[in-house]
Amino acid sequence: MTEPVTHTLEVPGAVLRYDVREPATPATAPPLLLIGSPMDASGFVTLAGHFTDRTVITYDPRGTGRSVRTDPAPESTPEQHADDVRRVIEAAGGGPVDLFASSGGAVNALALVAAHPGLIRVLAAHEPPTTRLLDDHETAVAAVNGIRELYQKSGLGPAMVKFIEIVSLKGPVPADFVSRPGPAPAAFGLPADDDGSRDDVLLGQNLVTCCLYEPDFDALRAASTRIVIGVGAESTDELAHRGGLAVAGRLGLEPTVFPGNHAGFLGGEFGQHGDPGPFAATLRETLDRA
Repeated sequence: MTEPVTHTLEVPGAVLRYDVREPATPATAPPLLLIGSPMDASGFVTLAGHFTDRTVITYDPRGTGRSVRTDPAPESTPEQHADDVRRVIEAAGGGPVDLFASSGGAVNALALVAAHPGLIRVLAAHEPPTTRLLDDHETAVAAVNGIRELYQKSGLGPAMVKFIEIVSLKGPVPADFVSRPGPAPAAFGLPADDDGSRDDVLLGQNLVTCCLYEPDFDALRAASTRIVIGVGAESTDELAHRGGLAVAGRLGLEPTVFPGNHAGFLGGEFGQHGDPGPFAATLRETLDRA
């Protein structure tokens, strides 16, 4: 595979950067797009390396990594991210492409397929954190809103501690989740002092709009795209795993179990080690069934 070539794309409200890796010999399969949110392209280096026989496209969502927001809106929506991804696909040569989407990227990918199914041949949406679809949706939604309120009140450290706690929580979200005492921010290497900023890309820009998004299931069922919902073998009962099961159930699909946890494809990016080889093999088998 060639070294990635970075491109710049101006879209409404942002300037995006995306990378294209080309195979050494012409590919026979469609391009493979790898997306997350708010995780940027740097999180997919290992996974991209397992698909050297394909054109692989990665990008930094608006406001993350090398992609800069140019609008003053405090939040970005899944629909905005979906339109950004559409524009990246078209700029990179057009569809249909295969799409692997992780976490918030999976939420955005569901919005994309609902709006533009012809661009995507296969969507593998891994653990979308769709809190409104959970059996405990009332307390889960309240917790998401509570984390956002805590961020606005107290800043990054305390709110990020609660975010870390909720993504690793097993089972239903307690009604008093946000008010429960927890570890100090320093235990996670987070700042104890509030610097006054409120522009964190996760807590300020994407948390609420992503987690409270409800997919258009009628449009998804009618789409020509083959949709696969993935969940992690090691993340059972966690919020995003449960969100994946809920989306699969609403679509009448059997979820595909991927090796590892919510970040099973990581190979040392951000200091996290998943199970990227087996994860990539499962993804390849999933795409090849199309």
